[in-house]
Amino acid sequence: MTCAHCCDAEKLFNDRRAKRELRKYRRKGPDKSTRLLIDALLGPETAGSSLLDIGGGVGAIQHASARAGASAITAADASQAYVEVCRSEAERRGYGDRAGYHVGDFIEMAEDLPDADVVTLDRVVCCYPDMPRLVGTSAAKAGRLYGLVFPRRRWPVRAVIAVMNVFEALKRTTFRVFVHHPEEIDAAVRAAGFERTHEAKTFVWQVMVYSRA
Repeated sequence: MTCAHCCDAEKLFNDRRAKRELRKYRRKGPDKSTRLLIDALLGPETAGSSLLDIGGGVGAIQHASARAGASAITAADASQAYVEVCRSEAERRGYGDRAGYHVGDFIEMAEDLPDADVVTLDRVVCCYPDMPRLVGTSAAKAGRLYGLVFPRRRWPVRAVIAVMNVFEALKRTTFRVFVHHPEEIDAAVRAAGFERTHEAKTFVWQVMVYSRA
């Protein structure tokens, strides 16, 4: 992700939006696709495991993992606003001492971030132009499980995203949303040494979970 793309992403995912989404999360819990990812990832083995959540929004996966007994949680996000929301919510829920937070482009920070048993990218791949690099770099950090959610390549979804990108262009931002090919995403994860163990879909989103082979 270029510096300009990353900076414009932070403008889009701003403090006002982060606080609004946190209020919604507190009322209703995770969105359906996020809930499907959480259900596929969390189990008895979660206790004592570590999590690296990339672009985690208001921290739904982080909060669920902490509840399930994760020993260490690392959040990496391009948006300072979302990181602050995650940090404050972790403190409110009593697991702030188990969590670490990093702001910036994940690709640029990757070497300085700890490896984790579980790595997640919930609706993050669609925000990166260089999918192979993002997937390859993030999968290399995962010791056991790798989970991601990304847009399905069906025409209504692609049409809506095209309109969104037109509006971003009219606003003269560099941020764009991408609908990468699922087969190419799958190939990139498998190339990092993983096998797909779970798949689920909503109308808009595709949920994939992989285990290290």
